[in-house]
Amino acid sequence: MIDCFVPRNDDKTHKPFALINYFCAMSVTKPSLPKGTRDFSPIEMVKRNYIYDTIKTVFKKYGYAEIQTPSMENLQTLTGKYGDEGDKLIFKILNSGDYLAKVDEALLTTRNSQLATSKLSEKALRYDLTVPFARYVVMHQSEITFPFKRFQVQPVWRADRPQKGRYREFYQCDADVVGSPSLLNEAEFILIYHEALTNLGLKDFNIKINNRKILSGIAEIIGKPELIVDMTVAIDKLDKIGLDGVSKELLERGFTEADIEKLKPVILLEGSNVEKLASLKEVLATSETGLKGIEEIETVFSYVSKLTTDNSKLTTVIELDITLARGLNYYTGCIFEVKTNEVAMGSIGGGGRYDDLTGMFGLKDLTGVGISFGADRIYDVLEELNLFPASAAQGTKVLISNFDEAAELYALPLLQQLRTAGIAAELYPSSAKLKKQMSYADGKNIPYVILIGGDEMESGLLTFKNMKSGEQQKLTAVEIVERLS
Repeated sequence: MIDCFVPRNDDKTHKPFALINYFCAMSVTKPSLPKGTRDFSPIEMVKRNYIYDTIKTVFKKYGYAEIQTPSMENLQTLTGKYGDEGDKLIFKILNSGDYLAKVDEALLTTRNSQLATSKLSEKALRYDLTVPFARYVVMHQSEITFPFKRFQVQPVWRADRPQKGRYREFYQCDADVVGSPSLLNEAEFILIYHEALTNLGLKDFNIKINNRKILSGIAEIIGKPELIVDMTVAIDKLDKIGLDGVSKELLERGFTEADIEKLKPVILLEGSNVEKLASLKEVLATSETGLKGIEEIETVFSYVSKLTTDNSKLTTVIELDITLARGLNYYTGCIFEVKTNEVAMGSIGGGGRYDDLTGMFGLKDLTGVGISFGADRIYDVLEELNLFPASAAQGTKVLISNFDEAAELYALPLLQQLRTAGIAAELYPSSAKLKKQMSYADGKNIPYVILIGGDEMESGLLTFKNMKSGEQQKLTAVEIVERLS
């Protein structure tokens, strides 16, 4: 930016003020944000923390402890973990300094960004929290007690096209357990989803579940086991592009019309969870892998029924969805996805079992399973449904007025008394007219104001005002603390 200055009145060597102001204005860049990112106001942060705190409370209830990992990872740590489509959405970070100096000129003339990336970028912003968690487990395995249950609430970045409910920078709330093959973990994740979302006020949502072994079995029976990833990527888009779109993509990925005819009855499977499982047992009768997937789903359902006192509520929430594939390559067992039916929104949560994820980093045979809450989408859902409680939009609970030095000195012990009692309180920082202080309280949505003038200091009865109703009462400091507590 150009430095701007004001010349002295007697300085005849400088241009007129108008010209100086013009160049100063030209040097100022209008502030903006990268697409897909947002600022969060104090009110928004109170609401966001309400979501995080609600979910964290449930995580802790089930024995999960919090960790954090860096915002950036080595590019090689992330590459190859999300499939070809996922890899394209990783934000790469250019090497510091003159990043082109050591790149071979012949490589640059190819104009092939894929080839050049490894030379230009060694780091990337994390795409999710699961792969960094797997890296963490491998690096800290000697310090960890297994099974290791952790949760993480941090931002992630994806170079996706921004749209409603989809951002390039967003927060995930993850919980994972590694070192335990028990399907009790999957069952508890269903309960965690149900409890956390119910506590947030959601009433109509589905926890969808599938198993990658079932999908592998389907690929086996149509004779295309080597195309399992292509099949899952295609059918995972059923709700977005429809059956015709899925069929077209399957043809492009190496499947035949005959294959698709075999797939259609499975993709369009209907009925209750029990009926779907019965149908799948017939379809997958010759696939050992597929039958194993069905057995795991049944075991999870059995655990859930034994862990709940009112199983009827959960029965209507859990849905076996054979089209659920979650195109990430590392899932090997049960897969989860959560969607709300109250608002037009994509998934607000998802996850699954990834038996061989840490093997990519050299730690073999360590099974894991995890889920994620889409905190940003949940925020949008709660906002649209007006489900945030009044307390979630409130910061400071009471403002103490400040009319002069004597009132300020009188208010300081009261301010400390309120805060000691756990009440969020402010003293207006300098003496000002009543109108200005009331405007401040209104602007910050502070529900109560304590007015202290000469009469109040003399009598010890303070004016306690409800900003919403306008009602005023004369109360002692002790009575105000009791009222606000």
